[in-house]
Amino acid sequence: MKRLETYLFLAAAMFLVCGGSASGYDENRFAELQELTRKACTVNPTYPGAVADERWSARAIEDFVGIDARFRRSFRLTDPNGVAVVIGLDGYGSTVRRTHSDMRLNGVPFASIDLGPKCAFRQARILERDGEEEFLLVLGPDLQPQGDPEPLNPPIPPGEDPDGITVVHVDTGVNYLLPAIAQRLARGDGGFILGYDFWDMDPRPFDIETSRSPYFPIRHGTSVASILIREAPMTRLIPYRYPRPDMRRMGEIVAYAARNGARIVMMPLGSNREIDWRVFALAAEQHPEILFIVSAGNDGRDIDEEPVYPAALPLENMIVVTSADSFGRLAKGSNWGAGSVDLMVPAESIETVDHRGAVVEASGSSYAVPRVTAMAVRMLQQHPDWTSNDLITALKARAGRSMERGAAKVNWGWVPNPLDDR
Repeated sequence: MKRLETYLFLAAAMFLVCGGSASGYDENRFAELQELTRKACTVNPTYPGAVADERWSARAIEDFVGIDARFRRSFRLTDPNGVAVVIGLDGYGSTVRRTHSDMRLNGVPFASIDLGPKCAFRQARILERDGEEEFLLVLGPDLQPQGDPEPLNPPIPPGEDPDGITVVHVDTGVNYLLPAIAQRLARGDGGFILGYDFWDMDPRPFDIETSRSPYFPIRHGTSVASILIREAPMTRLIPYRYPRPDMRRMGEIVAYAARNGARIVMMPLGSNREIDWRVFALAAEQHPEILFIVSAGNDGRDIDEEPVYPAALPLENMIVVTSADSFGRLAKGSNWGAGSVDLMVPAESIETVDHRGAVVEASGSSYAVPRVTAMAVRMLQQHPDWTSNDLITALKARAGRSMERGAAKVNWGWVPNPLDDR
């Protein structure tokens, strides 16, 4: 794994100066969480008040026992100072196999602890804040840090605007600390990047998705962007972190993309809720000069019958793509639809660079999106006057009959080698 040289060096220095923390986390609070978690594991309470003293208000969240004697218990403790702790236990009979806890201060995540069998300490994850800077600190079984604190919202390194074809990438953000990404970021006056975080509403679209857990963030956008930049190095990239808290902001994203001269918007994301995408659909219709390239999804279903959005929207300036194996067959788990999905390209076990800078393999329709986008970027480099309709016609002409048996799974067919521009 590559180190993010300059920034992580500074973060590590802060870590040492602060005695084991990038910003000096509240050790008393963490010790309190440890005590509560271990007590819950040891006592295995059937009522939440058995864990805490009179300072806490306690209520049960779940107390389930299955016919096989497996159980799940969870409860919530709160105090008058805005501290809340949720503790969960999983086990069998009277034996606790796992205990996990989450402490929040005035609603802001602070730390999580995971205990294994016999209440053995497995791991802790601590979120630290220092002004606009955020770090994730991981402690191992010995309660010692595992590596340097990981930055979660770092400053953007300086740079210059690259020449190239402007592409907007709507995703979880990108790791702009990686040189390969930073060098292709579109920049405006003063060297400020044109990308934006429409989730946090700040100008730092760093690669992080915390909807499932703030302690175990998902990273997606960097690996997608790395494929695009490798296959179309003339890309001028504008990353937008998607607005999960308010999907109506997708309309703003389209407006920003148009204002910044984007010819292509790639969107390797989607959901089952059509209502989330209505504002986007209206905005996309108003900008026919932009080609939207979106993923079909990875639910293993026919989206003609069970729609996924925005893939199922009837937009004339949108291409929906999915993943095939190297033999031209629909990849396992990828969505299809002869009416809703246009194109298959090989996107299984494809080499990517993840948010750490490590070379890994990834699969799925999300990774078909940058491959098709790269094809379109290379076409625009050769034909800068082409419209969205011209690009759609050219991409459709690249497709041939897939190797699938039976009825067609997609509308246009399969592109065996997206890198072959002949």
